[in-house]
Amino acid sequence: MTQVIGLSGGIGTGKSTVAALLHALGAVVIDADAIVHEIQAPGSPVLNELVAEFGDGILDASGALDRAALGDIVFRDADARARLGALIHPRVGAEMGRRLAKARAAGVDVVVLDIPLLFEGRKSGAGSAAQREFDATVLVYAPAETQIERQMKRDGCSRGEAERRVAAQLSIEEKRTMADHVIDNSGSLEATEAQVRALYAQLQSSAADN
Repeated sequence: MTQVIGLSGGIGTGKSTVAALLHALGAVVIDADAIVHEIQAPGSPVLNELVAEFGDGILDASGALDRAALGDIVFRDADARARLGALIHPRVGAEMGRRLAKARAAGVDVVVLDIPLLFEGRKSGAGSAAQREFDATVLVYAPAETQIERQMKRDGCSRGEAERRVAAQLSIEEKRTMADHVIDNSGSLEATEAQVRALYAQLQSSAADN
């Protein structure tokens, strides 16, 4: 029976790396962020709604969404984050549910739902049915200081901005207590790969047993 895994992390923890490793091992990965990008394409109803809510300043010169500009708004304002979530999350959840049903019908062993705010949604009781019916949850972990340093290096942002982004999410330490499995991505890539391989073998075994 298909094992449905909820994968999450925190900004700068390396969730995308772990998702790619799971995909390489054979899992079907359904990426919430990728779906967000699809539904926010230029000319889409969702993008028009975002402009109505947050203003023309979130568009770039070509009329596409300027994600940095939108991020600058929502990372600084909890109310803005809530309004953004109300616009986006139901649509993303519905599409994830459709893709999950398709993978199950195909008899896939392991399906990974890659959801950045999985634990925030669980704590608040939000999230679609597709996002709640996990056989297990996996957190990609790195300490808060590592999260901050990685953002500064990756995005060229200031320490203050990186700290604001981390603070806008549920504490990585609290998420760690909520997860069924933790992949510690604070060390080498080789160490992370070893953890992911071991986890995937466990998930395949569970799929075979059920």
